[in-house]
Amino acid sequence: MHVPLLDLRAQYETIRDEVLAGINEVLDSQRCIGGSKIDELEKAVAEASDCEYAVGVSSGTDAILNTLMSLDIGPGDEVITTPFTFFATVGCIARVCAKPVFVDIDPRTYNINPELIEAAITDKTKAVIPVHLFGQPADMDPIMAAALSVKLPHLAGWSAARRANAEYYNNKFAGTVPVYPELTDEMKDYVAGKVLSFLQ
Repeated sequence: MHVPLLDLRAQYETIRDEVLAGINEVLDSQRCIGGSKIDELEKAVAEASDCEYAVGVSSGTDAILNTLMSLDIGPGDEVITTPFTFFATVGCIARVCAKPVFVDIDPRTYNINPELIEAAITDKTKAVIPVHLFGQPADMDPIMAAALSVKLPHLAGWSAARRANAEYYNNKFAGTVPVYPELTDEMKDYVAGKVLSFLQ
């Protein structure tokens, strides 16, 4: 008997009419890039995530890539992540010509092991990308503590958390734990400006 790895048909059938109506509305408007539907989506995502802003991009891969680019991560830089992830995580690190540094997983959760992150940090480390798997978030408190001890950003994107069933971490959606928990308003404006400049 063939057992499919993933069967999206059952899920799609429950929302088929709504999806087709939405597609028809966009095609009828001929606003296939940007437009009011994207504005609605971004506002809804921001509200559902209890965030001030949300930026829609074409894929989770682009979300990671845009964030790395907005943080000026590039040649000579290192980014800590888990080896147990979809290839796009490391692909984006390679795309900006940075070096992925793998930190092993916790065998109980299959998420990155926070206890091993600090030992992997060097003077070339520019970010940590934890990955949320199987409906359970990475253990963000010790990850953030390790990152903040040397002022590193950590990237845990909304799309990755949503693909992992929108799990919560300390009563917040896992993907909304901030990249820089202690940014000044000036720094937030800088990072937001960089992200927007890459999207234009």
